[in-house]
Order: sequence, then structure tokens, then C-alpha cells
Amino acid sequence: MTELKPAVQKRIRDRLTKLYTPEQSDELLASLQERIQHYSDDLANTNFKPIWDEKDVVLISYGDSITKKDEKSSLRCLKTFADERLTDLFSVIHLLPIFPYTSDDGFSVADYRSIRSDLGGWGEVNALGDKFELMFDFVLNHCSRVSLYFADFRGDRDPYRDFFIYEDPDGDWSQVVRPRSTPLLTEIPTHDGLRHVWTTFSADQVDLNYRNPKVLLEMLDILLFYLTQGSRITRLDAIAFLWKEEGTNCLHLPQTHEVVKLMRDLTEAVCPGSIILTETNVPHEENISYFGDGDEAQMVYQFSLPPLLLHAIHSSNTLYLYDWLKHLTPPPEGCTYFNFTASHDGIGVRPLEGLLPDEELKQLLDDMRAGGAYVSTRRNTDGVDVPYEINVTYYDSFRNAGHQSAPWQVARFLLSQTVALSLRGVPGIYLHSLLGTPNDHKRVEVTGMTRAINRHQWDMDELSALLEVPESSTSILMEEYSRRIKIRREQAAFHPDAEQLVLDLDNQLLGIMRVAENGQKIVALYNFTKTFKSVNDGFLRALLGSDLSKWRDLLSDQALTHENGELKLKPYACHWLTVE
Repeated sequence: MTELKPAVQKRIRDRLTKLYTPEQSDELLASLQERIQHYSDDLANTNFKPIWDEKDVVLISYGDSITKKDEKSSLRCLKTFADERLTDLFSVIHLLPIFPYTSDDGFSVADYRSIRSDLGGWGEVNALGDKFELMFDFVLNHCSRVSLYFADFRGDRDPYRDFFIYEDPDGDWSQVVRPRSTPLLTEIPTHDGLRHVWTTFSADQVDLNYRNPKVLLEMLDILLFYLTQGSRITRLDAIAFLWKEEGTNCLHLPQTHEVVKLMRDLTEAVCPGSIILTETNVPHEENISYFGDGDEAQMVYQFSLPPLLLHAIHSSNTLYLYDWLKHLTPPPEGCTYFNFTASHDGIGVRPLEGLLPDEELKQLLDDMRAGGAYVSTRRNTDGVDVPYEINVTYYDSFRNAGHQSAPWQVARFLLSQTVALSLRGVPGIYLHSLLGTPNDHKRVEVTGMTRAINRHQWDMDELSALLEVPESSTSILMEEYSRRIKIRREQAAFHPDAEQLVLDLDNQLLGIMRVAENGQKIVALYNFTKTFKSVNDGFLRALLGSDLSKWRDLLSDQALTHENGELKLKPYACHWLTVE
């Protein structure tokens, strides 16, 4: 039987009293204990790894990213592909929203506890977890207008009559930070007449009212349910917008941080080894605030990494990437970064604020548009629409202008992925990056969403055929990417907690040294140009030792060639140097 220890109860109650009255807090805590008991048997059967290690690599995928005409359950297709090809590459599969929805490719959830019929059911989800641990998306800031919650709200019926936020449209909401250019408030007919409900992301995605303790209790119940279904990592979608208070920017409010801390307290207590991951597509310092003092999220996205890498490779200038990495503080003990370059969304540009000059960003956006990407906007507090994200597959972000394949496209793309693999933290790899999926402009036309460019659905037979042809770009790229992942998973120096040192090289190179507890050192060297570059042997001797004959490149498994006291780096070269 799972029970909260007195110290945990006190900690959770203290957090609740920062959100609600003492009476409400006591009532909520008692109800939460009842929910824990309801799930106690299933929670006792969970068996997650106690902590991450170098073998942890996460695959990010929609449940229907791979389909088959005669297969009614897309999750079975994903399981077949993963079981046959990915067991030695990934430890965790992140399933993007798998629940019934009405818009935004799953992020407008209509029912949090059931699986979309085209994907299968909980049986298919559990079967996927036979060989992989799982990561679920928890879309807890908002839900669909067709949900039972919203139906009862509109009808003024219990228990959901106060589950949503409605405000006066003539009020002053100018301080509210927006991720979109759509209206903040949406007019809805209800039992009590027209109301203007809060819609941060779209008119179909209605924000939940966490000032009502019943909302938090319901979401905590769903979180417990996800743990029982195998969610080792739970991604808190759009968490930064959770709590709203008039007269504030309604972003990163103290109450929001308390909710995240409470969720960590709860999940650690009832399901050891479970991890809370916050998704906050915001400037870097705001993003890492969700570590708290080591008492909040255990894992935080590195949102600045994808656009900084993209800029560095396009401009052959690592200055801004280097500067960010150089000043990147180690996460608190028991916490780590989630390093990714691509996901179902676009490449956010807000995380570049304060890191990249405006003229550099403008040039990057111009280059992206010329190569076939879209640039979406958000509405600033002054009412002006500004760039928000680049919509493109990460692979095709390295194409030339005019949608033409670049001579160095594969090399540049692999450079970006290899850098991400070598950084402190846990790597997250989008399925379409692993496969080198090109831009899906047809899907954009069909759906009317620019984000659809990066949400291609592969036919399983077509994909399998491509992977069986050694000359196909899909086969070439996946084979080499997979080889690098396998090498990475065998190195103690790539443990997420291993020490990281950023090396001082010229502004067209990048050097990272990782040091494991067992003493293994890896010096990762990267050339961000299409010309030969060199690194002084003396500089490397100080890091790896003076006997050059013992140096080995893990990526080529060969001794290195030195000329005139220098190590030569080929265009877009990647080296992981260690000592035998």
C-alpha cells in the first residue's frame, strides 16, 4: 500500500497553502491521499531506473508517425519498427499526445485517460513499453472545447462548472506574454450567456483554472494514472503559462513553480525513478528557472541549443554557441538537461533572446525562408507580431536556397546531431531527424498548419524499402546516425552528469571535453566550415597526454594523422578523441 510519509505530506501541504486557503489545502491533501490509495497496487508494480546514465537516449515520435494501410493500430507499426531497428539505440520512447483531440495534432486533448482509436489502446501503449521505457505528454495548461470538462462548464454543471477562466474583454491584459498572434480571450455561449474564456494557444484550446483546487486535484489524478501506465518521464507541456493573475504577465508565476515542485514531490514519493520534464520555449534563464533549487523539475529542455547550432553551422561561426555553452551552469544535483535539436514543433527563436544579435537572427531567418522554411509569429505585449519559431525539418534546414539539396547537407546535419550527442544531459532525437525526413509541404497545404512541415507520416512499407536500399539518403543517414548513437552509449564520459569543459578554440571550431567519474576523458572536436581547419597538438597534449600514439578517435576508430604539430580537421568533421 502506497502512503505519503509525514515529511512528504507536510511538504505538499506547505506548497498547497501557497496556492489556496488552509481549509482548501487540507481538503485537497486528504483527497490526494485517497487518489494515491486508489492507484497504490499499480504504483507498487512500476519499476523505473533509479537515475539516468550514458545509455539513456530518447526517441521522440507521434504514435502515427509510421502507418500501414492494413494495420488499424499505428502504435503497432511504431512498435514493430522500434523493436526491429531501435532497441540498441534508444532507452526511452517519447509518445507525443496519444489521446483523443480536436486540433493542434494532439495538443487539444478531449479525454486524458483514453487512447485515440486509430492508434490502438492502452494495451498497445503497454506493449511498446516491453522493450523501451516511456515518456508521456501531459497537456495540462489547456484542453479541448469538446471535453466533458468544458461541456459542464458551459452548462454550469458540477463538478466542472469552475474549471475554466473567463474574463472581461475590456480589461487591461496588455502585460500578458503571448506565444501566439491569436486573441487571448475567445467568446463562448454558455448557460449564463456569452463569456470570454482564456485561450493562450487557440480558440479550441481553453485554459484550465488552477485557482480552483479541484482542477489541480484532477490533474494530479491524471498524473498518477500516467505513472501506472509506464510514464517514466512526464513532459509538462506549456507549463510556464499555467497560473494566471490579473496585473501580471501570467508567465512563470510563483504559483506555477509551486505546482511543478508539488508534482515532483508527489511523483518521487509514490514512484521512485519517475522524472518531471518541463517544456518552456522561452529565453534561457527563464527556462532553467524550472530546476528551482534542485527541488523542481529533474529535467529541463535545452531550448537555446537548436537555434544556436543552426546559426553556427549556417554562418560558420561558433562564437555565440561557444559563449552560451561556456556560461552554461551545471544543473543542480539530481537534475539534468534534455538536449534536442528538433521536435514536433518548430525551432523556437525566443530562446535566442540575449544570446544572438538581432542582425544575426534576421540573416538566419532570411536564410531559412530562402530554403523553404516558414517563420511563424507571436504577438508581443506592444501588439506587434514578432518571429516565434522556424517551421522546417532539422534535416532540411541545411538545404540551399531554392529548396535545392546542399552538397554538404548530410555532413552539416550530422555535425549538428553529433554535437548534441556529446553535451552534458540526456539526448532527445526526433524520429524525423533519425530518418532525415525532408520538408512535407504537401501536409502543410492539406492541414493549413505550417508546423505540419515537420510532422510527416511515413508509410511503413515505403520506409522499410528505403532502408533496404544502401544508396538511399534515408538509409545512409540513419546508418551513420545510428552508429554514432551506439558509440555514444558505451562511453562513461557521456554520462549526463559527467563534467563538461568548453575549450577555447577559434570561432569556426567547437571543442568540448567530458570527464567521467572513472577517469575516462573524451575531447570532442568539431569543424563548422567547409574548409580544412587545424588544432595545435600542444593544446591537445595538455588535455589528453603527450603520447600521441595512444590517442584514438572513437568515431573513426583510427589513429589520427598529424602534420607539422597540428591535427587536421576535414570540412564539417566530428572527432571524439580519447586515450586508449
